[in-house]
Amino acid sequence: MSPRLLVYDGECPFCSRYVALVRIRESYGPVELVDARSGHPVVADLSARGYDLDEGMVLIDGDEVYHGEDCIHRLALLSSPSSLFNRFNAAVFRSRRASSVLYPLLRAGRNLTLRLLGRRKLAATEPPG
Repeated sequence: MSPRLLVYDGECPFCSRYVALVRIRESYGPVELVDARSGHPVVADLSARGYDLDEGMVLIDGDEVYHGEDCIHRLALLSSPSSLFNRFNAAVFRSRRASSVLYPLLRAGRNLTLRLLGRRKLAATEPPG
């Protein structure tokens, strides 16, 4: 089976809660959750390939990479209807249009929250290369 990874910001309370609530494993199968601040090799690989993890989480499914609004849209398509959160998430983000309109607002909320909590963005935490 191809590797499946969901890369998110573990210091963002919204991101961490989202990946805990989405319950993707119930309908999609095994998915490795990767904190983008963990030093996992996939984080450096994504960065080298031009993916800005401050701009959005990433779902890797084999050779396919979904970033930002595409990621949240894909997760909505794959998640199980097992909880109220998942049903709400699917109802909103199954629409590409809704994903493209709402995701920048979610990202702005993340950035503001990190600032208010005194946490640095991911790019600010990377070691000099």
